[in-house]
Amino acid sequence: MSFRILEAVKSKLLQTNDTVLQTIRNASKKTAGSTRNRKSKTKGKHRGIKVWDGEYVSQGSILAMQFMQMRFHPGLNVGIGKNGNLFALEHGRVVMSCEKIDPNWDHTFIKHNYAGREGQTIYKKVFNIIPLPQHNRFKLVDEV
Repeated sequence: MSFRILEAVKSKLLQTNDTVLQTIRNASKKTAGSTRNRKSKTKGKHRGIKVWDGEYVSQGSILAMQFMQMRFHPGLNVGIGKNGNLFALEHGRVVMSCEKIDPNWDHTFIKHNYAGREGQTIYKKVFNIIPLPQHNRFKLVDEV
């Protein structure tokens, strides 16, 4: 029914002196939706390389973030955290290279990540930090 018809009926009912009780019936239950293809509401972890080859970093900067797998390995002046993140131990320039690694096969973490690759050569990305050259402005205070 259109809005005009409802208004007309309403005005007719209100003009009479009889007490009329009107009720509007709504749906008692909502329609059920599908629960199968629900969107994932987990936030992204933002893992991967944070600083690229040739960039300058300061001490403590995170170079790459990883979890449960060793995609990137620490090299010169690079440390590794408990969660596998690589960070700079000194100020300097980042140099990334692909190098052959020789893992310690007795370590359980290595066994888990490189299972079935014992006889193969394994190449991985390695992060290195080349320290900035020091200034040569030292002043001789006393000679022994």
